[in-house]
Amino acid sequence: MIGAFKSRQFVMFLITGGLAAAVNFGSRILYNQWMGFSAAIVLAYITGMITAFVLARIFVFQDSQRALHHSALYFTLVNLVAVAQTWIISLLADHVLPSLGIQHFVHEIAHAVGVVVPVFSSYLGHKHLSFKSISQP
Repeated sequence: MIGAFKSRQFVMFLITGGLAAAVNFGSRILYNQWMGFSAAIVLAYITGMITAFVLARIFVFQDSQRALHHSALYFTLVNLVAVAQTWIISLLADHVLPSLGIQHFVHEIAHAVGVVVPVFSSYLGHKHLSFKSISQP
């Protein structure tokens, strides 16, 4: 299992995921102009998820044998778990950071922590479910 996180595929997942996370993070700031923090986090996550799906399909899991609609379904299911992780951790951090004396950029820091946490569970879910290849056990 540890070896899976040392592969070229995982590195590409991190790069494409980093780009999708930047879209997620930036869009949250934009959406927050018109809606509350919690709603903006969820909508930004969906925006980042669409970006991540396209990039992962093209650059990370090229050997996937799943039909596009099956990949999209599994991708969505894996990301429903990840969005819950992101949202819960973001809200927890939003309350913990002020108690640690952090007063500036609290929402931004909380959201960034929330976005990073599901990276590992998402990779495994996408590798073994969303973009599973025929040769994969």
